[in-house]
Amino acid sequence: MKRIAGWLCLVPAITLLGYMFYVADRIERQSLIDESQPADVILVMGAAEYRGRPSPVLKGRLDHAYVLYLKHMAPYIMTTGGAGGDPDFTEGGVARAYLVTHEVPAEAIITDPVGSTTVQSLDAAIETMRRMNLHSCIVVSDGYHIYRVKRVLEAQGIKVYGSPRPPAGSLTLNELRWLYLRQAVGFIMWQLGINL
Repeated sequence: MKRIAGWLCLVPAITLLGYMFYVADRIERQSLIDESQPADVILVMGAAEYRGRPSPVLKGRLDHAYVLYLKHMAPYIMTTGGAGGDPDFTEGGVARAYLVTHEVPAEAIITDPVGSTTVQSLDAAIETMRRMNLHSCIVVSDGYHIYRVKRVLEAQGIKVYGSPRPPAGSLTLNELRWLYLRQAVGFIMWQLGINL
């Protein structure tokens, strides 16, 4: 009887692990695709800022969004991200300031400087998009992040096109796989109602 109970516990664990690797594979595939096409807004996911300056990751995302804006892919750029422990600056605010210095008109920049997690930032962005009657977006982030962001937005009825920032530096295959698995866990937690 104990052996049967052990097997019954093992089956869900193996199923969950298999699903996690399936999602990680989907994340990897999505990370390699640039789907950019005309949309209502370019949505830039926040990343770290250092005392009012964008981190290299955030700068890469913003530079990519700027190129899309110059190609007239959308009339607006939305920046996201809260304070992240910095009492003076937010990721969204720093991103806005960076874009303004690159001559993006202030009226073309929408800032949602809230959220300490991906889902919190997306909740704020969704609310703003609905208020402004925006129905589609190009998501700019790191490739490994786009699958989860797309699914959260699509669950709210938004048409989403992923556009990963160009890779900076060189991550090893093991580092990339770890990022895909980490995002898979975040995605599965979101499906279970736990927002990270």
